[in-house]
Amino acid sequence: MRNFPAWRVSRAATLADLKNWAPVTGIQVEYSLVERTADRELRPMAERLGLGAALWSPLGGGLLTGKYRRSAEGRLTDLQAVIHTESTEQKTAVVDTVLAIAEETGATPAQVTVAWLRERAAQASTSFVPIIGPRNLIQLDDYLGALDVQLTPKQFARLSDVSAIPLGVPHEATAGVRDAVQGGDASLVIQPAVPAA
Repeated sequence: MRNFPAWRVSRAATLADLKNWAPVTGIQVEYSLVERTADRELRPMAERLGLGAALWSPLGGGLLTGKYRRSAEGRLTDLQAVIHTESTEQKTAVVDTVLAIAEETGATPAQVTVAWLRERAAQASTSFVPIIGPRNLIQLDDYLGALDVQLTPKQFARLSDVSAIPLGVPHEATAGVRDAVQGGDASLVIQPAVPAA
């Protein structure tokens, strides 16, 4: 299911289960360091329902490569769609951090970005796979080079922190009382297993 709200995906998965239809097995959603709104509902829903997630526009339409700081060439001029620009202070800070970590590691900004996504996927309880869209062999090689990039925990945290979005209600309210509700230290509570599909 592509670009549906979490309630619709959950409803479809429930109906498919109740009526013995073919199961819903995954979602497709935009997800990158400059577009993490799926963290509010879609990503947690996918994990809890055991759904895979195909993550499109992992480079934010090229923004995360830093190329638009040098030129407007690329999707910005060719497609004029599915594009992120440095329209907020946070997006500028994200690009700055990606570029800094690229310099630290000797990797390209695209490789740093995909390495972050790979680590996010490794931490998930279900399959999260970025959909890559190279437009030439050089870009494909750049993507594949990310397989050799290993971010340190501090680099991963820097990228995660700078790109984090406010989760809003009710998530932030419940996070504030999670420790009290779960016996004083929520990190000690074993979360229920994700049901098998």
